[in-house]
Amino acid sequence: MGNVRFHSHEQVRERAEEAFRGHHARLSALLPYADIQHVGSTATPGVRTKGDLDIQVRVPPERFAEAEAVLAGHYARNEASDRTSEFSSFQDETLEVPLGIQLTAMGGSRDFFSRARDLLRADARLLAEYDALKARWEGRPMDEYREEKAAFFEKLLGSV
Repeated sequence: MGNVRFHSHEQVRERAEEAFRGHHARLSALLPYADIQHVGSTATPGVRTKGDLDIQVRVPPERFAEAEAVLAGHYARNEASDRTSEFSSFQDETLEVPLGIQLTAMGGSRDFFSRARDLLRADARLLAEYDALKARWEGRPMDEYREEKAAFFEKLLGSV
């Protein structure tokens, strides 16, 4: 999988925001009932980022299967990610700003991406802790970074 490389938020902010606007318009047309959120590090000023765009698409649980089928018709599945009756992940690594879409059922067990973003934005100490975690992993193995990142978010979300 390779080693992780980060950029400052300022280096990618404008491109990520522009890409989000375009993807938001497309996703809104495909899924007019969805709550579409810019999440991840490009949505969190003050934290370094890999430079990819993460979008959470939240849908009512009873429309999850429908939404998943629609997205599968337009985006490649992220085969490295879990897939459940409440969560599915899609990606497009070929774009100028690589894209990850996290489809979640509202209120489901994986419906936490926008909440995690909001917690980081609201607490400078947590934001600094997360950024320091990323700094420690610069140039190191991606898989191991993702394990520590997952543990950080588990602790973050378990504390609220």
